[in-house]
Amino acid sequence: MGHKTALYGEHLALNARIVDFGGWDMPVQYTSVLAEHHAVRRAVGMFDVSHMTFLELTGPDAVAYLQHLLANDVTRLKSAGKALYSAMLNEQGGVIDDLIVYAPTVHHPDLWRVIVNCGTHDKDLAWMLAHAANFRVSLKERTDLAMLAIQGPQAYRVVSDILGVEAGAIIQALKPFQGREFDDWFIARTGYTGEEGLEILVPEAKVATFWQQLLAAGVLPCGLAARDTLRLEAGMNLYGNDMDDNISPLAANMAWTIAWDHDFIGKAALVAEKEAGVKQQLVGLVLQDKGVLRSHQKVIVDGVGEGETTSGTFSPTMEKSIAFARIPAGDYSQVWVEIRGKRLAATVVKPPFVRLGKVLV
Repeated sequence: MGHKTALYGEHLALNARIVDFGGWDMPVQYTSVLAEHHAVRRAVGMFDVSHMTFLELTGPDAVAYLQHLLANDVTRLKSAGKALYSAMLNEQGGVIDDLIVYAPTVHHPDLWRVIVNCGTHDKDLAWMLAHAANFRVSLKERTDLAMLAIQGPQAYRVVSDILGVEAGAIIQALKPFQGREFDDWFIARTGYTGEEGLEILVPEAKVATFWQQLLAAGVLPCGLAARDTLRLEAGMNLYGNDMDDNISPLAANMAWTIAWDHDFIGKAALVAEKEAGVKQQLVGLVLQDKGVLRSHQKVIVDGVGEGETTSGTFSPTMEKSIAFARIPAGDYSQVWVEIRGKRLAATVVKPPFVRLGKVLV
């Protein structure tokens, strides 16, 4: 048995299919993956993402510590509660984890929030604490909080109706990738679906009531399977599939997250890789033939070499099979994917495939 979120009983009550995910017992689906996926693209859906790791960082060296730890640049966060997506690298330039860090808010001007993946919890904390020893900082894990992601074009209206006028004003004022407190909650305009939406940190004692209010408002519960199809359509990497400790952000379509004008762990390795010429690239694929793209399928680039799919699925929005693939660096328009002994043609595209309900490729 794995860890359970504060909403585990709610998932069982809805007859969700439970699977192990990073050591947590999580709902993979409730009704159908297609229904849950389309709810987020067309209306509103909700996800229990309380398995994520929530950290609070304080201390006079917080900025210097984050600058040392992260490949992106937290000094770019000029607005209260502004969020930043970044890779945390090892000395070899491999991705220990990808995470989101929130700048301090008006109400807590010395508090940085960091959200990391559940499957990398132990190694992340060990790494972060080891490097914190050289800075005047304090890291605290908040195990008393749950988090819901309410995603889709109707998300803001539904949450505002439930939480009231004050929360509605906060939501309306939020910029993309920004968060703000609401009483003892934290509401952020972030997500992992490619749609407008909110991720809300809620005290565990209050989250079941909020979940029931969302259900009553017609918000469809969604599981990990729909979360995966949505994030892949949106061109968002999944740690452990599309990058890991042995893959650099340069080979994971994450070069845009690197701020080269500051020193950080792994920078020297990235500079050397860049100067030598990046050997691999992560691209999007759209299958031209019938079949389903999955991870770890061989990809052939005629006359050049081979690669591998890292994530793959059937796109409910596009009604086509799509994937990420790591292939030799270069400019290609078509490759072949080996599926069950057959070579099937796939078009090379630049992710995202879908954003805000619109097909982009």
